[in-house]
Amino acid sequence: MANALKEKYVNEVQPALIEKFNFTSPMQAPKIEKIVLNMGVGDAVSNSKNLDEAVAELKLIAGQQPVITKAKKSIAGFRLREGMSIGTKVTLRGERMYEFLDKLINISLPRVRDFRGVSSKAFDGRGNYTLGIREQLIFPEIDFDQVNRVRGLDIVVVTTAQNDEEGRELMTLLGMPFAK
Repeated sequence: MANALKEKYVNEVQPALIEKFNFTSPMQAPKIEKIVLNMGVGDAVSNSKNLDEAVAELKLIAGQQPVITKAKKSIAGFRLREGMSIGTKVTLRGERMYEFLDKLINISLPRVRDFRGVSSKAFDGRGNYTLGIREQLIFPEIDFDQVNRVRGLDIVVVTTAQNDEEGRELMTLLGMPFAK
């Protein structure tokens, strides 16, 4: 079964981008390369059970096994030593990436309280988009009763766009609800 968002990209978004930016080849049109989901678990320093719960939740959200991220350097103020497990992340590519983005745009983001759209200023200068989510409860896979604490996560959409304008146009055409 082909993904609806991927078909939309091939049939509608790519031709529109080629026309708008006067690309000579379809390969020049920006596309989504990968999506990285990152969940920092600062309290894992004192209680490692929190990290296991975060890994389980991220696995449900992403549909694949996340990896545990370790501290790069020691920070005494946070009681943090180099090599301690402090978070979890997962990288989505291909079909899973399109499925996740489709679910994010059409199901999860509209479930955010007082939702007025996501910031259109969160591009990094190279066409990549970063979105922070305050609570993991907006995802339909997370069972509200099983959650013992609300955790946020970062979603980074890495594109092949050359600049923010191309990246913004790509995300808008794919249906990302930017705030007016």
